[in-house]
Amino acid sequence: MKTKKELKEDYKQIRFKIGVFQIRNTVNGKIFISSAVNLDAIRNSNFAQLRFGAHRNEELQKDWNQYGEENFQFEILDEIKQDETKVVDYSKDVKQLEKMYIDELKPFDDKGYNMEPKS
Repeated sequence: MKTKKELKEDYKQIRFKIGVFQIRNTVNGKIFISSAVNLDAIRNSNFAQLRFGAHRNEELQKDWNQYGEENFQFEILDEIKQDETKVVDYSKDVKQLEKMYIDELKPFDDKGYNMEPKS
C-alpha cells in the first residue's frame, strides 16, 4: 500500500487537460468564455453550480433556468500542449489564452455572458 506522500507524488504526475472553454446557449447563441487547468473538473463544477442555481454569472444562470440544461453545450476552444518531461504551472498561460479568446470573440451583452473589461 502506498504512503500518503507517494499518493501525493502520483497525483502531481497526472496530466489534466488545460485550456479555454465556452458554455454556449444553443437557443440564443450567447457564450460564456473561461479557462481552467483542469477542463474536466471545471465542466463538472460549472454544470453543478448551474443545476443548483448557484453559478457566479447571474445572466448565464437566468438563461439556464429559462431554457434548461439541454440547451447548453460545453465546448473546448483551445488546449495548451503540456511539457511531459516536467511539472509546470500553466495558470498564467491559460489566463493569457483566455484573454485572447475574449478579445477576439467579444462575448459581451447580446453576444455573451462575460463582463466587458473596464478600460
